[in-house]
Amino acid sequence: MDSTSLQGRYAPASVCFGCGPANPGGLHLESRLADEGDAVLATWVARPEHEAFPGALNGGIIGTLLDCHSNWAAALHLMQGSGAERLPPTVTADLAIRYVRPTPSSRPITLRARVVEATGRRSTVEATLEADGELCATSRATFVAVNPGHPAYGRW
Repeated sequence: MDSTSLQGRYAPASVCFGCGPANPGGLHLESRLADEGDAVLATWVARPEHEAFPGALNGGIIGTLLDCHSNWAAALHLMQGSGAERLPPTVTADLAIRYVRPTPSSRPITLRARVVEATGRRSTVEATLEADGELCATSRATFVAVNPGHPAYGRW
């Protein structure tokens, strides 16, 4: 796995709550290309303010982690597929989350995202969130590259 996060390489000034390196109050998720090259991986550690109740991660935080991590998989896939040197600015078109079991807040969380469908400016990504090797949540989301004039355009 590459040691430089995708966020650090492509968006060091991003203020996204979930993955922006420049957001002092954010989650600071760091996604990296997996060794096999077709997945994006991240390990993240919660803080007490991320809990829904003692010992369990808040569902909204889980959703944010899955959304941001999946968005990076989609943007990277679209960039590589087009041969571009810069990431296309992508936004979430839809996101479905399945909560399998409570996610412990006291141990590292592992996220894995993989593009399962892609056409033109759109990518569908499936992702998992695990703790201690146990599946805690899954997601399926669609991301779309946006054009000039969209509020997210130029955010990288």
